[in-house]
Amino acid sequence: MTFVQEALATVLELGGPVVLLLLAVSVLTTALVLYKIWQYRSARVGQHTALASAVAAWDRGEGEAALNTLNQSQSYLVPVMRLALSATQDTMLAERADAEAEESFSQLERGLGTLDMVAQLAPLLGLFGTVIGMIEAFQKLQSAGSSVDPSLLAGGIWVALLTTAGGLAVAMPTSLVLSWLTARMQRERVFANRALRTIFAPTAQTRPREPLQVAHGT
Repeated sequence: MTFVQEALATVLELGGPVVLLLLAVSVLTTALVLYKIWQYRSARVGQHTALASAVAAWDRGEGEAALNTLNQSQSYLVPVMRLALSATQDTMLAERADAEAEESFSQLERGLGTLDMVAQLAPLLGLFGTVIGMIEAFQKLQSAGSSVDPSLLAGGIWVALLTTAGGLAVAMPTSLVLSWLTARMQRERVFANRALRTIFAPTAQTRPREPLQVAHGT
């Protein structure tokens, strides 16, 4: 614990409270990113092989084959697709399937707003620390009077610029990860929208007359 306290004291001495705050933000951001990666893996985001096969079978009019293939997937979209298969002739249930899909997307997108906020505010926070550091450096330069030591000003500027570097170091990887996660969710929406539209309007002429009776279980 003493080592941690000494390290934090060193960071505080070098960059001031702004760098310490950026360090805390970077730790929390890393934890959030790791959680989102785990969440996406657990939800099988992007793993659409079985789902696409089920939708293709339904589009050909093979209702039972579509259901059997759907049950092979562990994707978070399985309950939505199962509901859609049982709602092909019910407008209200079809709208419910769309709403359930959006709810699933909303759960997966939680935390992305926080990453976006970090990506935007971290550089500004670093710049704020730099401005404060520059003010302190010039105050010391003014207090020195005629006996100005150039190293005093250079040291103050170096410490001040450290906060800008810290802000950029937090913002750039956060922005990259945010873009990656956002792009994955965009692809999920495109796939789900196409799959639901295909289920509700299959091209096969042998489409069942009655909705498929689907067991709402795991």
